[in-house]
Amino acid sequence: MQLTFLGAAGEVTGSSYLIDTDKLRLLVDCGMFQGGREADKKNRTAFTFDPKAIDFVLLTHAHIDHSGLLPRLGAWGFRGPIYCTTATADLLQVMLKDSAYIQEKEIEWRNKSRRHGWSSQEAAPLYTVTQAEAILKQLVPVNYDTEIIPHQTVRCRFRDAGHILGSAIIEVWVGKDSNCKKFVFSGDLGQPGHPVVRDPTPISQADILLIESTYGNRLHRNMSDTIDELVGAINDTLIQKKGNVIIPAFTVGRTQDLLFLLVNLYRQGKLADMDIYVDSPMARAATEITLKHIALLDQETSDALQWMNKHAQKPRIHFVQDIEESMQLNHIKHGIIIISASGMCDAGRIKHHLKYNLDRPQCSIVITGFQAEGTLGRRLVDGAKQVKIYGQDVRVRAAIYTIGGLSAHADQADLINWLSHFKKMPKKIYVVHGELNNASALVNAIEQKLNWQASVPEHLATVTL
Repeated sequence: MQLTFLGAAGEVTGSSYLIDTDKLRLLVDCGMFQGGREADKKNRTAFTFDPKAIDFVLLTHAHIDHSGLLPRLGAWGFRGPIYCTTATADLLQVMLKDSAYIQEKEIEWRNKSRRHGWSSQEAAPLYTVTQAEAILKQLVPVNYDTEIIPHQTVRCRFRDAGHILGSAIIEVWVGKDSNCKKFVFSGDLGQPGHPVVRDPTPISQADILLIESTYGNRLHRNMSDTIDELVGAINDTLIQKKGNVIIPAFTVGRTQDLLFLLVNLYRQGKLADMDIYVDSPMARAATEITLKHIALLDQETSDALQWMNKHAQKPRIHFVQDIEESMQLNHIKHGIIIISASGMCDAGRIKHHLKYNLDRPQCSIVITGFQAEGTLGRRLVDGAKQVKIYGQDVRVRAAIYTIGGLSAHADQADLINWLSHFKKMPKKIYVVHGELNNASALVNAIEQKLNWQASVPEHLATVTL
């Protein structure tokens, strides 16, 4: 039995792991690499295996860095089932088609630029909307905590990871009798007490554990201080400076978190009445899907929903659908909050809003999620004075706020606490889905606090189990 780390090894994006036995080949996640000049090359060369030979895929959640190469996998010949939670299957109906649409538009722009001499080579998208629609037919929705048997030598169970709607920790038993090994894939673990979703499910046993480490080297600010910083940033910008607040946000998860949080802050009198524009083609659909799965939401969010139903016009939330309405937002110079994708500022409508607001000292950019190396969002967080957007240099004169306490990822203390529920040390612990420094810091914390052994695998490394 072999395990290969196809992505998210020493980095955050591109989550994908291959389990290979003499009876089957299965993938856990099939994520897109994001950020940096090498991302496109990695995505185009990601399949070091024959997609036709994969029996099935297990998917932890819908975020593109975990699911985004599924249409390409199908285009290259994969015809098996893709198992995921019911909420994840619903979200993918929106997310994969949106991902394909964005890629087609980005390539269209790049090819236009080539004809103006900015680029030297005709480009093609990783996959098309048609290919995204095709792979959706292979989704097999499953319920949390229900054991499934996708192959005669495999049993699986999806447990709530508390990261976004539908996110899962996946328990996988591979083999029979004394040769059976239990894998646990943490997926992305949520922060306990995080808005909207429930807390991560404790797991008690594994032979081989893969645990994420996005924030494996740090602790988040407590929620009270985080809220105070967010309220201060918004009020200072809208009331004092008379500018706009631009919030890059993942359309699934972070956008819904922010909406419920802003409504609650308005209810509490901490924010004045305001206009919130949610500018992402799939944001309304993702929010409607969230409301469809109300049983998966935490109590605070359920209470907020009841209040919103009684006060439908306060605060004013506008979902922007067409591109013309999105463009009109760039003519509004003050008094609005724009929440837009992509969350790392590397694609989609957020780039246009940054182009029109970054150069204005009255405005603020509020970063509420992780920004991978090489992304535009990361350059802003790291203090860039000037950035390039659609081939144009844009000065950074707006205030940049990094509000880490809103992260949908567990921090180091949360990760150690989740690990402490294991009754004994797993035989192998691999720390994944984190930049190398972050992953190494979590390895050290595991060794010091739990007296366990763990390691950070290398990209494309294969281990025999």
